[in-house]
Amino acid sequence: MSASPSSSAQNAREAVAARLRELRLDAGLTGREVAARAGWSAAKSSRVENARTPPSDADIRAWCRACGAEEQAADLIAANRTADSMYVEWRRKQRTGLLRLQESAVPLFERTRHFRVYCSNVVPGLLQTDGYARALLTAITEFRQIPDDVAEAVEARMARSHVIREGDHRFALVIEEDVLYYGFGDARVMAGQLGHLLAVMSLPSVSLGIIPRTAARRMWPIETFMVFDGRRAAIELLSADVTVTAPTEVGLYVRAFAELAEMAVYGSKARALITDAITSLG
Repeated sequence: MSASPSSSAQNAREAVAARLRELRLDAGLTGREVAARAGWSAAKSSRVENARTPPSDADIRAWCRACGAEEQAADLIAANRTADSMYVEWRRKQRTGLLRLQESAVPLFERTRHFRVYCSNVVPGLLQTDGYARALLTAITEFRQIPDDVAEAVEARMARSHVIREGDHRFALVIEEDVLYYGFGDARVMAGQLGHLLAVMSLPSVSLGIIPRTAARRMWPIETFMVFDGRRAAIELLSADVTVTAPTEVGLYVRAFAELAEMAVYGSKARALITDAITSLG
């Protein structure tokens, strides 16, 4: 895997910074001269040009104006916003609660035809029951200390899961066996969730693999991720939601998924693992 799943975001930021540097050089200006024209300190000019400080829209307009290249501002602002969207802290995405986050994923889910999903810590959102999702989103809300809109967020999460049963979609999902035992909600909730996994496995569009605890590992458990049609990957870190679109990085997640999927068991063997987990609930 890459050193950091946020490297695409950093590469995009560096590309914007490089374009700003080129504008300065084309204008025959020094960094200090750009800073003076923009009303900044020389240190800020250096930080922006070296991708240490992400520029705001106003910063980019001021830079382009200083370099006599105002016509370049719109394209640079668009590129900068794209870079900014690749690595987004959860505190920013969840500042108003969890409802908007659930709703914002709907267009992507509806247009994606082939999902690859790996989860090492929770049941994938697309396969969650109401009770399980409620327990999980409540835990997230309390940990993040964000506004409590869990009821609405759960309803939205359930609604977006319609893609499992509707439309031309294929789902390849792999989870670690330990996910079956991580208790979100009481025994009744967990029994309902595990039973739902047994039911959803029968859908023709769904392939659910479980990596047994005893599996010989060729790939270590990694962060939860989803690959959308082999063109985009979303990775969930504790602190941030990371999106990668560079073909080489998406390819790494596709490759990792293939390795993880090969270690998983399916069909009757997977159902046996789920049944064992249900039995353990007592």
